[in-house]
Amino acid sequence: MPVLLKYRHSLLHGVSTILVLSCLSYSPLLAVAEQTNDHLHQPNVNASATTSPEGIKQELELLENSHRLFPLNEKITHNLASGYVAYGYQLFKLNHYEQADEIFLKAQELYPDDASYELLRGICNYYLKKYDIARSQLELARSQTGDSTEVLYFLGLVLYDTDNRQQAVELWELALKGSPGREEILEILGKARRETAVEASMDQGHSSRFDLSYDPDVDTTFALSVLDVLEAAANAVNGELDHYPQARVPVGIYKRGDYKTVTDSPDWSGGVYDGKIRLPFGAAKEMTPALRAVLYHEYAHVVVFDLTRGSCPLWLNEGIAEVFGRTQDNRPLVALEHAVRKGAITDFRKLETSFGNLSTADATLAYQQSYSVVNYLVSTYGWHRVKQILVGLGNGLSAENAVAAALSDYNQTYDGIIREWRGYIIGNSVEK
Repeated sequence: MPVLLKYRHSLLHGVSTILVLSCLSYSPLLAVAEQTNDHLHQPNVNASATTSPEGIKQELELLENSHRLFPLNEKITHNLASGYVAYGYQLFKLNHYEQADEIFLKAQELYPDDASYELLRGICNYYLKKYDIARSQLELARSQTGDSTEVLYFLGLVLYDTDNRQQAVELWELALKGSPGREEILEILGKARRETAVEASMDQGHSSRFDLSYDPDVDTTFALSVLDVLEAAANAVNGELDHYPQARVPVGIYKRGDYKTVTDSPDWSGGVYDGKIRLPFGAAKEMTPALRAVLYHEYAHVVVFDLTRGSCPLWLNEGIAEVFGRTQDNRPLVALEHAVRKGAITDFRKLETSFGNLSTADATLAYQQSYSVVNYLVSTYGWHRVKQILVGLGNGLSAENAVAAALSDYNQTYDGIIREWRGYIIGNSVEK
């Protein structure tokens, strides 16, 4: 259910730090790179607050022309590399990781012995889940720079996401020796250690898309049925959204207490996707419609995350997951019906981030509202429009701009969709 994405800000901060160091190694800097550098320590600054990517691109074209004419001029080469860094950073902030990687590759070709570009490319490919490329670039950076904190941190993330947790832990422990107290490293290291303590004795299973680890007390037949249902969920969700994630998906089945230890989820949580699908199914003996619904729900998060790069209003993310989950177990919307009658619908702006602090009753309403508005979106505008919204979010658009772009021919807006949905459900409630 809730998607736990704790590390995005720290990753961006890491990229910002690296870019500062990279840019400062070149002097004199291209004017546009200097302007960007002024803001690099403020990772949440809007791209529009600095020179636009388009403006930087135009400057780069001039520099590229100059470099073609004078390829041995060190000043021009330095300025061009700085411009690539500035442009790549802007693209990165907009979630355009493929394009950012291409730009950093150009800088790398200018200075093949500068490990900072291998590090930047490793980070981009980590976000793209191109783990083999990311690992290769980061290991090259490590061979050139030694055990720098940033290289160890990001290489650890790649290893962690590819089920090499013990190696990741060792790298993060090494990183802390150089940077004691680094919060994001302490946080992910603590999480990895908790997982290791819980999962050390787990059994393993695999299917075409999924790598499963499960508590030894879980019946193997049931564990394999989880894989079968997840494969069916993947076929359904991938087909409806016309998107097919390439990376294999790790899955864990835990006893309830171990699930709580690993995820720190609220008591009402029935599953989590945080880069791994985590399920408190340890006491289950057979597959039921309710459990099938959880599996479809959690797999939908995998696809939404892949499309949006993790930048999705939570109500939209959970609503999409609920639509797919309810194809397996469509329970009555009792909490929503009561809220409509009482005029107590929750403001969707309050449902854009975490549901984790909600009570069981409030969480139930939040999920039902989220389902209802997404179901309305799909019924009214179609899955292809929902996908366009997700792609827009993945390309760095705000929720408002992503909705407006996807529904431009309807002249519809984010707030307009919510108003339209409210009118629809209130009207249906009155009719009853």
